[in-house]
Amino acid sequence: MSSASPLTETSSPLPPLYVDLDGTLLRSDLLIESALELLKRNILYLFLLPLWLLAGKAVLKRQIAQRIKLRAELLPYNASLLTYLQQQKARGRKLVLISASDQALVDDVAEHLGLFEQAIGSNGQVNYSGRRKLARIQQEDSVFVYAGDNKVDLPIWEQASAAITVNLSASLQQRVLTHTALEQQCDYPAGSLRNYLRALRLHQWLKNTLVFLPLALAHQLDNPQLIINALLAFLCFGLCASSVYILNDLLDLPSDRQHRSKCQRPFAAGDIPLASGLVLSPLLLLSAFGIATVLPRAFVVILALYYLCTGLYSFVLKKIMLVDVILLAALYTLRIISGAAAISVVPSFWLLAFSMFLFFSLAVVKRYTELDYLRSAGGHQSEGRGYFAQDLSIMAMFGSASAFLSVMVFALYINNDETREQYLTPEILWLICPLLLYMVTRIWLLAARGQIEEDPIVFALKDRVSQVVTLVCGLLLWLANIHWRALLL
Repeated sequence: MSSASPLTETSSPLPPLYVDLDGTLLRSDLLIESALELLKRNILYLFLLPLWLLAGKAVLKRQIAQRIKLRAELLPYNASLLTYLQQQKARGRKLVLISASDQALVDDVAEHLGLFEQAIGSNGQVNYSGRRKLARIQQEDSVFVYAGDNKVDLPIWEQASAAITVNLSASLQQRVLTHTALEQQCDYPAGSLRNYLRALRLHQWLKNTLVFLPLALAHQLDNPQLIINALLAFLCFGLCASSVYILNDLLDLPSDRQHRSKCQRPFAAGDIPLASGLVLSPLLLLSAFGIATVLPRAFVVILALYYLCTGLYSFVLKKIMLVDVILLAALYTLRIISGAAAISVVPSFWLLAFSMFLFFSLAVVKRYTELDYLRSAGGHQSEGRGYFAQDLSIMAMFGSASAFLSVMVFALYINNDETREQYLTPEILWLICPLLLYMVTRIWLLAARGQIEEDPIVFALKDRVSQVVTLVCGLLLWLANIHWRALLL
């Protein structure tokens, strides 16, 4: 939203315009972004951050800025305010960027935009916020206009000749207008319920339907208590996974903003305040473990192991080639193991072996599609990953070989004595093998054609052909449990 007042239409000399950075010109918070980037590089900085903060906010910001350099060209800007500033610059107006962020970060943004005559930031001793920012402005100009977004800016607006507001609540906007005139309102969409739901990635909860697989294979779909346990396990994994997704999004801001589709994620695009993610992620995690307490202890342990592994993946292992895809396959398999733990059954060796090979293949598909796009875009190395564009063919070899191995494991499972005891007509299970071959080879062909642009697990669960194949496989498993010889003879 952008609205103008008559102040912008006068022909008299325009007063200098002082512009806040975090939340005003930027749809983000540089302190949080740089702190997250610092922790991503070395989690041990978590113990230093409180010590720096005790010395003062300006010291904290300076210590982080000395270790982290953010790329100003990747940051999400307030498009309506940026357009307005460009118009004012063309009219010869003096523009000054002033922020409580560290001077180094403010300078980077100012240099990138090329709009400001001066850039003022915290200097390691003084944190330019509230009245301190006002005093710094008045050192330069006694008459000025100020653009801000927060209650802390009220003392500045009280002394300004006019205000430019960004995303203020109705009550705060009214308080501002009691002290000064409104020159411009430059809001941007932020914090809507839809954006928060997008951040949870509810569509990714489809992966957690794997927790129901042990229930189905144990032929316990008519047991109400076990069905309830499986549903609770599904909910726990969904909440835990959403917590992880938010954490990953917060840690992957620079790389997501360079991705063709991930740049639209709420945190990367600045549609949700980063501070909300820092609150929401642990809240979801606590909810998951709170619900998990009603399930068997083994499930709680597996859920904790899942979160630990995802944490290691987010901070360290996702950067190591092949280790990342092996861990992704293990995380999918953990969902199956957790489903078994929730209903107190032991998953078979064959199921675990089959799932590891199948999910390794699908995890490689994910990396393959990223490398394929990287190569087509003329890139050399994947951002934040340990892969290069020339790895494309060998990754395809790894993934397709693993896909075939998963089918072979299933074939060996059919010929197993335990299977012959569990199913009354195990020969019917052989019909599943060509269906599995068709499904996995089709996914790899689509990936090679560039037709899979999302997580291949989610693609397989949403794809109509894969749904039909899965349904037929389920039907064959049910038919294999009928004693056809007795019926036909």
